[in-house]
Amino acid sequence: MSLKKFAEEDIIRNTMRAYPSVKFFIFDGHVYYNNKPKQAGAFTSNILNVPPGHISLYEYNVDRVSGSTTAPDIIYSYITKDSARSSFKTIGKVSYNNEFVYGDTITGSYPLSASITREYMANPSERNTFVHPLTGVTYLTSAVNPHFFALKNRLNFYGTRSPHYLVTSSYGDKSNQILNLISIPSIFYGTRIKPGSLSLKWYFTGSLVGELRDTKQNGELVQVGPTGSTGSGSIAGVALYDEGFLLLTGSWALNSETIRLISGSTTDVNPKWIYYGAGALDDVNVRTAGDTYASASFNLTFKGQTDTQVVTMFAHAGKGEANYSNNPTYLDYNQKRLRITSSVIFEENPDRTIKNTVSSSFKGYSAPFKRQVFISRVAIYDDNKNLIGIATLSNPILKEEDRDLTFKIKLDI
Repeated sequence: MSLKKFAEEDIIRNTMRAYPSVKFFIFDGHVYYNNKPKQAGAFTSNILNVPPGHISLYEYNVDRVSGSTTAPDIIYSYITKDSARSSFKTIGKVSYNNEFVYGDTITGSYPLSASITREYMANPSERNTFVHPLTGVTYLTSAVNPHFFALKNRLNFYGTRSPHYLVTSSYGDKSNQILNLISIPSIFYGTRIKPGSLSLKWYFTGSLVGELRDTKQNGELVQVGPTGSTGSGSIAGVALYDEGFLLLTGSWALNSETIRLISGSTTDVNPKWIYYGAGALDDVNVRTAGDTYASASFNLTFKGQTDTQVVTMFAHAGKGEANYSNNPTYLDYNQKRLRITSSVIFEENPDRTIKNTVSSSFKGYSAPFKRQVFISRVAIYDDNKNLIGIATLSNPILKEEDRDLTFKIKLDI
């Protein structure tokens, strides 16, 4: 059939906003995402080949084993070193020049994964030093906690929301405080974390000893429970919704118990918000912190915000339109297709008849013929008549000659 052009009112562009729920549970150095257990495959004990609590980007290498002769092998990205000098960004310039010759294959690795991480900063402003071998002068070099230094300007920018964001304020100087930074990759929340949806819960031997919520929706993490607990109503940190960071500064004891929460330390401490999330990819577990660490567990929940651009198209099949099918069963069987063909003439048979597909309620009786087709797909072309998409219906739709049909097609960009 001939092509039809979308009218201006047949194409609608809008944004679909959703708020997916996200939950992390942290215990004994393991992170669990949305209560998903580790799933075994046919060849591996972990079908996604990523640790629990991680998201696998594109879900490559599902149920694959590296170097196996009996299971599918691991796939990987690769590029050949040539005059274009293309490479992976993880390969430094020096390594590219010295370790590879032209024609070598440079490989990457899959799967790529992401999860939340925690950084405990006992001395946030600490910097590495360099002593000049000739002059003996000491110079400050890179920061020991680069993520805190990178967030300083952003924290001060959000100081208009709350003075608790400010690096230096009447509430103290964050450069001289113990800080606890929780990093949440954007793949978990999309555009931003929805204000008012954050909840941070601290459990001790299974009992809730503290909960933080951003009840004011201004980024302040306020301790809201349990009722009557130490620190209730106090602000223990701030949330950077757009960047995906939680910065905790609360240093009051949540109960009188002591527990070992610092990797490499032999000192037991009271549960505090500066120790929240211990075990989230920060090398803290029972083996590194001691048996008492098994008493602690943490729960982090929030809602993300995803903005998806959506194009809605209305394809119309009016009366007298879309009444022919290329399906061979549309015509009666065993008819000659061509009337005559030669080196100068190609003429189809004009007497071919259409199969009558109108059903009858009576046995052995053929209902009167009506031109009708069953539409199963709608093809979409660009301005140059290149096929760019096909919308397939779950069930073919009957299109009679005197009937109007409109197909609503939605495409997420």
